[in-house]
Amino acid sequence: MKKTTNILSIILVIAALAILVFGRYGQPVIRPVVTVYVTQEISATPVSPELTADPEPVASSEPQPEYFTFSFIGDCTLTSFNGGTDYRNKMGDDYSYPFKNTIQFFKDDELTLANLECTFSDRALYAGADRTFSFRCPTSYVNILLEGSVEYVNTANNHFDDFGQNGIDDTLATLREAGIPYGEKGETEILETASGLKIGIYCEPYNNNIKNTEQITKSSVDAVNRLKEMGAEYIICCYHWGNEGKYTVFDSMSIPAHAAVDAGANLIYGSHPHVLLPIEEYNGAVIMYSLGNWSFGGNTHPSDPDTAIVQVTVKRDLDGSLTTEGYKAIPCCVSSTFPPNFSNVKATDYNDYVPTPYEEGSDNYNRTMSKLDGTFTGADLNIDYSAFH
Repeated sequence: MKKTTNILSIILVIAALAILVFGRYGQPVIRPVVTVYVTQEISATPVSPELTADPEPVASSEPQPEYFTFSFIGDCTLTSFNGGTDYRNKMGDDYSYPFKNTIQFFKDDELTLANLECTFSDRALYAGADRTFSFRCPTSYVNILLEGSVEYVNTANNHFDDFGQNGIDDTLATLREAGIPYGEKGETEILETASGLKIGIYCEPYNNNIKNTEQITKSSVDAVNRLKEMGAEYIICCYHWGNEGKYTVFDSMSIPAHAAVDAGANLIYGSHPHVLLPIEEYNGAVIMYSLGNWSFGGNTHPSDPDTAIVQVTVKRDLDGSLTTEGYKAIPCCVSSTFPPNFSNVKATDYNDYVPTPYEEGSDNYNRTMSKLDGTFTGADLNIDYSAFH
């Protein structure tokens, strides 16, 4: 009996231990987790002097000039004409759509400048009776410029007032709210970039009357002198000039451009003809007479599909002065859907409003470059608006 009792006692002891270790029903005991913070032990042993000595000074390099990229594109007409819906249907609500194939050229540059040829307004405005084509898009479309990393737009063109003063007011208010600087006709201003460059910009009022060459020349020189007095470090003059579809640089363009450069302008930016015109290097400046169309809602099948990005390298020297160091052109098509037959581009509505670079060395690339270097020998476009009158 005693032996049995001893055995039973031993069993009870083992059972009690099991409960302590595993808890009830054989489950392990869950204990709270304690986080222990360990501080590094401080040694009382002195550290050898050679380990605490200051490192050898690194020889500072000589100051170097800085280089910046300014990008330029053509007409941004961000809607279809006269209330059409093709642009809206293709873009939808994706405001990054128009620049999706070229944003890599603009996102890291110092400045991107474009010609804005449309009205931003959410009101039911009506175009003037003298307007063959008018372009109005919702104010939300300003996001296209933001998504495309456009930092400045010229508004001194023949479509800025399509919808009168109400359209002008709404457009400027939209640009201000979006934080996009703009230039109005006859305006001179200083634009300070993210790197602190003070860029003077003048926007000549639209006027393609060659009889006014002397007047435009004078206003250009006066504007450049005014910008210098305002403290501009680099001066850009914007013009809306020339004749639509004409591959000709007229005296009414070159004379004011040369005069502005001679007065101190560093760069001339032109628009209006809807085609590319030659780029001229003159007296240390770059003159872009026309960069044609960019994301252009004005036509579902533009007769000339060629456009380009022009990127100008600007040097800030050790004395702080800014000069033009050169430029490069990136030939593009106005659409990612390349027209299948360049001899008859009107045969199909190929325009999807997404400018896309041509393959370097291709016939399309070389043709576009010939328009920029002045060797293009093609005929002028036949612009016929009779069907709209």
